[in-house]
Amino acid sequence: MEEKKQCKGCGGALPFLIGFVAAVIAGWVLFPNLLYSKKVQPVRFSHKIHQEQGMECSSCHAFRDDGSYAGLPNNEKCMECHADVVGSDPAEKVYVEEYAQKGKEVPWLIYQKQPDNVYFSHKAHESFECKECHLDVGKTDTPPVYYENRLSGYSKQTMKMWQCERCHAENGVSNACHVCHK
Repeated sequence: MEEKKQCKGCGGALPFLIGFVAAVIAGWVLFPNLLYSKKVQPVRFSHKIHQEQGMECSSCHAFRDDGSYAGLPNNEKCMECHADVVGSDPAEKVYVEEYAQKGKEVPWLIYQKQPDNVYFSHKAHESFECKECHLDVGKTDTPPVYYENRLSGYSKQTMKMWQCERCHAENGVSNACHVCHK
């Protein structure tokens, strides 16, 4: 009868290695899919078409006098050009018929929503291009997928505090809590 050779000292190594690999896969692949739900904007919006028409980000995305963000454009702003369908894009037709003509605002998903305890002044950051902090959507025909954290309700794409702190440190700006937090 032939004797089986066993690896001395590796009795627990193989199960440990298998468990470790399984944990890494779960942490990198499975957990994010459980934590974030994928959503799409209610109307496909082409930033590319609007930029090709010579529009700047500030043409639609307005700010209050204190530099805080006033929100996404509303129907009143969009209807300056889109009271009726003017192009051949099916998404424009959806917008005009389902929202503009019915006086219903589009429930846009907001990628960069900040917590209530954060005050962010865009006016203080106007020397930066929008795409330095925001998703670079200027040349896209379709908005990126919106990843919503199932626990917090915030977008995965929202700026994180460490990103702001790093930029402040690199540019010699104070990182004191009261600068950004109410």
